[in-house]
Amino acid sequence: MDVLPEFRLHRPTTVAEALAARGQGAEARYIAGGTDLLANVRRGLTPASALIDLSAIAELRQIERDAAGLHIGAGVTLAEIAEDAAIAADYPALSQAAASVAAPAHREAGTIGGNLCLDTRCYFYNQSDWWRQSNDFCLKYRGEICHVVPTSKRCYAAYSGDTAPALMALGAEIDVAGPDGGRRLDLADLFNDDGIDYLTLAPGELVSAIHLPPAGGRSGYEKLRIRRSIDFPLAGVAVWLEMDGDKVAALRIALTGTNARPLVVEGTDVAIGQTLDDDSVATLGKLVQKQISPVHTTTTQPQYRRRAVTALSGRLLRRLAAT
Repeated sequence: MDVLPEFRLHRPTTVAEALAARGQGAEARYIAGGTDLLANVRRGLTPASALIDLSAIAELRQIERDAAGLHIGAGVTLAEIAEDAAIAADYPALSQAAASVAAPAHREAGTIGGNLCLDTRCYFYNQSDWWRQSNDFCLKYRGEICHVVPTSKRCYAAYSGDTAPALMALGAEIDVAGPDGGRRLDLADLFNDDGIDYLTLAPGELVSAIHLPPAGGRSGYEKLRIRRSIDFPLAGVAVWLEMDGDKVAALRIALTGTNARPLVVEGTDVAIGQTLDDDSVATLGKLVQKQISPVHTTTTQPQYRRRAVTALSGRLLRRLAAT
């Protein structure tokens, strides 16, 4: 990995100061923990003439609870979320997802906002400059061909953040701050199904906070990875479930690692009023299979990931139903 290029560093203390600094240059980048961004800058994947360090902005580091639910600043670290006993009790899927990200040192630095805005990943993209040059680069950066799907004119790099599906299953909304003011949107609306243009953020905008509704139901997160100690998910599944006796009252399933965006599985209402027996779990598994599109973005075969994410979702559904 190459050394970092020269850049100008800004350290604002308010969101307004950060937005003003970002407006000074097209290649200025927001940085919090930097666990993803700095690696991409060193590999030459993300040009950065200036970095805007968000770690000194107090309003981004708050966790608050009220009658409306849980409110998490985008600068709260993954370690803080994973170690928060109240979050673990009320929103287990989020706690489990945060605890599964990379290694302890990454979680101490990495933030929830940064994990949501994680760049998409691909075997042909996340490499050194000389490796990529030997393959004539790729469609996502400086090339003309998607080496994963050479006949396609779109990029298939996969979104591999862990916390997004957990938050989506839990019904999260986010606040976005920008030069034209702030807005609130469903978390799912942050993402595009495009490996290159993977976020819907306008130039200069940043995610400032995450909002979860009042705690309720049961939830969990499981992921598949090559090395359990550190790796991005080859596939990840989050489930939020409410039961009425032994019948499903409400259900959301969200996925990561298989598409260019995290997604909430459509059609899960078919399980409402049903018990989570082998037949209903199989039906939900077919919904998952139809809506994922893993391709060869990792060293693992797509068909293995397709079967694995179905198995993960079934196992998690059964575990939560039996809780």
